[in-house]
Amino acid sequence: MRPLLVLALSAAPAFAQGGFDPAPVSDCLAAEGGRDCIGLAARACMEGEGSQTTLGMNQCYADERDLWDGRLNDAFGSAMQTLPPVRAEALREMQRAWIGYRDAACAYDAARYDGGSLAGTVRLQCQMQLTAEQALRLQASLAEDG
Repeated sequence: MRPLLVLALSAAPAFAQGGFDPAPVSDCLAAEGGRDCIGLAARACMEGEGSQTTLGMNQCYADERDLWDGRLNDAFGSAMQTLPPVRAEALREMQRAWIGYRDAACAYDAARYDGGSLAGTVRLQCQMQLTAEQALRLQASLAEDG
C-alpha cells in the first residue's frame, strides 16, 4: 500500500503546476464586472500546465467554486449579524433551500453524461456557476440594505 501512497503524493506537484489564481475574478469584481467574472479564474487555471486533463479541469472548477463559496459564506455571515431576526431566519431558510436546489440542479446536469468522466466536470462547473450567482445575489441584496 505504501508504494501507492508515494505514487499519489509524487503526482500531486505535477498536477498542481497549472495553479489557481483568484486574481482574474478579484480584478473583474473590482471593475464591477458582476456575472461576467464567473469562470474567469477557472478558465485561466485550465490554460496552465497540467490543467488540461479532466482531473486538472475539475480542480480548477473546484478551486473557483471554493472561491465563490467563501464570498457567499462571508456575505451570509455579515447578513446574519446585521439583519433583523425575522429576515435573518428567512435568509437561513432560503440558503438551506438553495443548497438543495444547487445540488439537485448540478446532479441533473451531470446525469446527462451517465456517470462518465465528464459528469464530474459538469457537476463542478455547475456548482461553481450557481455558487457564484448566489454569492453575487446575496452581496447585491446586502448592498441594497446597506
